[in-house]
Amino acid sequence: MEKNYSISEVADLLSVSKETLRRWDRSGKLSAVREPMSNYRVYQKDQLKIFSALDFLFNPVENENFISPNRDFNSIELFAGAGGLAIGLEQAGVNCLALNEVDHFACETLRINRPEWNVIEDDVKNVSFSNYKGIVDIVTGGFPCQAFSYAGKKLGLNDARGTLFYEFARVVNETKPAICIGENVRGLLNHEDGRTIEGMVSILDEIGYNVITPRIFKTIFYKVPQKRERLLIVGIRKDLDVNLFEFPKPYKRIYTLTDALKKGELFPVDVPVSPGSKYPKNKKEVLDLVPEGGYWRDLPLSLQKEYMGGSFFLGGGKTGMARRMSWSEPSLTLTCSPAQKQTERCHPDETRPFTVREYARIQTFPDDWAFAGSISRQYKQIGNAVPVNFAKEVGFAIVNFLNKIYPK
Repeated sequence: MEKNYSISEVADLLSVSKETLRRWDRSGKLSAVREPMSNYRVYQKDQLKIFSALDFLFNPVENENFISPNRDFNSIELFAGAGGLAIGLEQAGVNCLALNEVDHFACETLRINRPEWNVIEDDVKNVSFSNYKGIVDIVTGGFPCQAFSYAGKKLGLNDARGTLFYEFARVVNETKPAICIGENVRGLLNHEDGRTIEGMVSILDEIGYNVITPRIFKTIFYKVPQKRERLLIVGIRKDLDVNLFEFPKPYKRIYTLTDALKKGELFPVDVPVSPGSKYPKNKKEVLDLVPEGGYWRDLPLSLQKEYMGGSFFLGGGKTGMARRMSWSEPSLTLTCSPAQKQTERCHPDETRPFTVREYARIQTFPDDWAFAGSISRQYKQIGNAVPVNFAKEVGFAIVNFLNKIYPK
């Protein structure tokens, strides 16, 4: 039987709001139908053929973008955090020569799990990687987003001094890898009205790299049970054919919170028991009244006003407040703290935040990947990470590109 898609699923697929879909429904651009048994409004798969961005629904990747490296491919990772990107690249067959991270507890996490990795615990501006020139094929880094002093139409490397992107570009310039990949939040695309990313592209061009148009990826399409979005900036050294690089193809299905926390396709066992944060008594009493998949609008009106305070009368849905997750959907994007009022992520059944291991599962970390530091520091490391499964798919794309450059 052909799958039908809910309004929520199609909103995610097309990167539009549910209200946009309702408007299209009213105008006849894309009309939802009612399922005979449930009476829910859904879209039939064939209706989605009008959107070229959804071609993958009709020609999906059945398993993953797997490809074996032709030879050893070596990487350097900057701003490595707790290792989400590094694990994914490792799973794709990439050998990590060095990882740089300034946070002590994230470095301890990397050392605990991979004693053989060369973890450099220092501010990146103090570290030279010039001895890796000619050895490293890939430089990656999730540098924080910082504005540049936009001096004229074309930024050079020195215009970015004092920013962490400068350090990323400096290391790329020192080592001259075949490919470099910067990873960031989607907000970078419009930061400073687009001037920040325009400056980054200009700088990479100056140091000898053609940049593929930066692209936002929804990780739910890459075996990640979470509505997380990441921006990738891919630079290819100018002596190489930029057209040989292909982004990973989306997977055939979207995983849910059930897939994340229960035994199934993603994990062979239920999520392990682990410590986690707790809600204060007054918040728990409120969230006890929110149904699975619900939020503050599902509370009694008097309690809505009390809980929301002045925000009750302001515009916007504020759908992250008093939000309980649903087993049947991917998790909303995890944050660095599991119990922030604006971005609540309550367990579907129990009135509590997700535990550390549940957090890690939603980010697709392996169950045996341990995290160092206090519970709050562990949450922060996990919340900041690149989801491992997405990183693996990006890793396969990198390997596919390098295989074309260095055939057997």
